[in-house]
This record gives sequence, structure tokens and C-alpha cells, in this order.
Amino acid sequence: MKLTRTIGFGLLIWIIGVNLYALSFYLPILEDSEKQANIWLSIIIIPVVWFCSKLYFKKDITTHGLWIGLIFFGISAILDALITVPFTILPYGGTYYDFFVNFGFWFIGLEFIVTTYLCWYINVRSKRTISKVSHN
Repeated sequence: MKLTRTIGFGLLIWIIGVNLYALSFYLPILEDSEKQANIWLSIIIIPVVWFCSKLYFKKDITTHGLWIGLIFFGISAILDALITVPFTILPYGGTYYDFFVNFGFWFIGLEFIVTTYLCWYINVRSKRTISKVSHN
């Protein structure tokens, strides 16, 4: 595993996700803007994670997709703890507890892991299996 590369893509996913989450507040569709932002993020994060996973697996096909997904999510959670919560949750009366027990946080984390795993499975594992079969 290329740890620097993995952390870099995890950072990129987090930056894109935070920006898209923030932008969603400027397009008022639902009355509850926070709920709208969470729904938007849960939809848009899938192609973002897929794109970064696909780029990652172009140069590293040895690491299992589950591990990469867990690291991507871990990087995001660490950055949320260091940046998102102190600057966007605490000033408005929220707590770390509120943020990290929220269903949306864990649902998006699951999306990170499943999306990365599926990208690995489709683009790496299945191609290795096909090449083994065709060489026999």
C-alpha cells in the first residue's frame, strides 16, 4: 500500500465532500437545509469516492479495496474531528458526540467503504481473475 497516496486521495475526497456539502446550502430545495445537505452529500460522495478509488487502483493493485475504503473513511473522520467539528459544529452549540453518533456520518462512511470495495472488485479483482483464466 502506498500510504502517502492513500492519505492524499482521502484528503482530496474530504475536501471535495466538504465543499459540495457547503455549496448545497446555496440551493434551497428542502425546508431543512441541514437534511438537504446530508442527502446531497450522501448522493454526490459515491462518484467522488469512485473516481479517487479508480485513480488509486491505477497504480496499486495489490491492496484490497476494503482497506483503502477504511483508510479513506478514517482520513475523513480525522479531518472532521480536527476541522469540521471545531469550526462548523461547536460554534453553533453542537458537540463532537452529536456529530459522530449521527446516522448520516456513519451512512456516508459505509458508502466510502462499499464504493471503494466495489471499485476495487470491478477494476482490479475481476480483471486479475479473468487474466488468470485466460492464461490457463
